[in-house]
Amino acid sequence: MAKLVSPLTQAAINAEEFAKVEREKSYVEASFERGLLHHLGKALKDNKLALLCLIILCIIIFSSVFAFLSPYDPDAMDVMLKMAPPSAEHWFGTDELGRDSFTRALYGGRVSLTVGFAAMVVSVIIGTTVGSISGYVGGTVDAVLMRIVDIFQSVPSLLLIIVFFSFVPNNMMTLVVMLALFSWSGVARIVRAQTLTLKERDFVIAAKTLGVSHPMIILKHIIPNMTTQIIVAASLSVASAILDESALSFLGYGVALPKSSWGSMLQNAQQYILYDPLLALIPGAFILLTVLCLNILGDMLQHALDPKLHK
Repeated sequence: MAKLVSPLTQAAINAEEFAKVEREKSYVEASFERGLLHHLGKALKDNKLALLCLIILCIIIFSSVFAFLSPYDPDAMDVMLKMAPPSAEHWFGTDELGRDSFTRALYGGRVSLTVGFAAMVVSVIIGTTVGSISGYVGGTVDAVLMRIVDIFQSVPSLLLIIVFFSFVPNNMMTLVVMLALFSWSGVARIVRAQTLTLKERDFVIAAKTLGVSHPMIILKHIIPNMTTQIIVAASLSVASAILDESALSFLGYGVALPKSSWGSMLQNAQQYILYDPLLALIPGAFILLTVLCLNILGDMLQHALDPKLHK
């Protein structure tokens, strides 16, 4: 004959089981955290190309941050020195207005990198929020949110951004918002797919049994367990945002003058490319190196942080 268990006893058993699952989960997370730096170090050690890309990216970022150490004003014009070739005073020469090309490239890196990282942060926040709610709630909410994601992924983003810039002020804040508005959908799909699997795990079911609120389950149990996927998506999102910003600046819809970015430098150089190709090669090389390094590092992070890919 089955033994009857009182509600209080059953609640105590559930609490004990939940505490056991939480201890096991904490042990696994602690082991993963202890091994995280080990995996990253091993991945960089095994992948010399990724290590080289990390060094190059750090040089570009630090050079842009400390661009104020340059002895030249990026906006100071000297028509007597326009289109000057590379020299000891001007490492990359000067542009059509006599401005130091190297200094403008460094300050342009500030704008491009700031826009790229800021757009990434906004898109990750929106994408993580929408994706986790969609995957956790399911049903009609999931269907509606995913159709919204499909709409954003099906429209030509650059064309709509250009149209929006015809009605809104053209500044860095607006550029970040516009880029993030059309880049969060990819993150949302990744987060939703991970949420669909995580919400069926034992620790989530135990939390529901103990009456933990749904927002707290999403914030404390689901999102922390897909941090690796979010990090990889964020690294790729930065590269995409930098490319989009460069394309918009090249078309004349980037940051307003006199600020420079790598895309605006390419726009100014296109009419002089036959006379001084270096004007276009400098910002183009910075864009190429930055985006290439971010993509290679994103692939390295995916292999280092995903246990399923470890050999």
